[in-house]
Amino acid sequence: MRIAVGGDHAGFPLKETVVTALKRMGHEVTDFGSYDSNPVDFPDITRTVCAAVLSGEAERAIMVCGTGVGACIAANKIPGIRASVCHDIYSAHQCVEHDDVNVMCVGAQIIGPVIVVELLESFLKAEFSTAEEFRRRVEKLHEMERQFTVPK
Repeated sequence: MRIAVGGDHAGFPLKETVVTALKRMGHEVTDFGSYDSNPVDFPDITRTVCAAVLSGEAERAIMVCGTGVGACIAANKIPGIRASVCHDIYSAHQCVEHDDVNVMCVGAQIIGPVIVVELLESFLKAEFSTAEEFRRRVEKLHEMERQFTVPK
């Protein structure tokens, strides 16, 4: 699978573990930064990572920031992206199976290298369910994206 990876300065310490683990699992990885611990704004990296998913350059993405929350909020602002913070195994696969999540966000200040590898395995092995109720609900999410506009 082609995977886009990104993170901010708070996620930098764990991001290399993510990249290495993904490559070891046999995935093709594009690392969009950050490449050091100098401060960077997570929305900028998130935008780039999500653009790779939307263009088809990547099939899924992993964002690593301090808690995973900021990157998740930023990713979910982008139509066509469904992101989830995942710090447990069940959420990591269930978010794909039920909600067709394409971006997993994790927090380097919350989890460590052993857990992140297990989360990656669970997230990337999961497939969106063919059950009608999950397909219907995700289609409603698409409809919300098409219909909602922010008043000016």
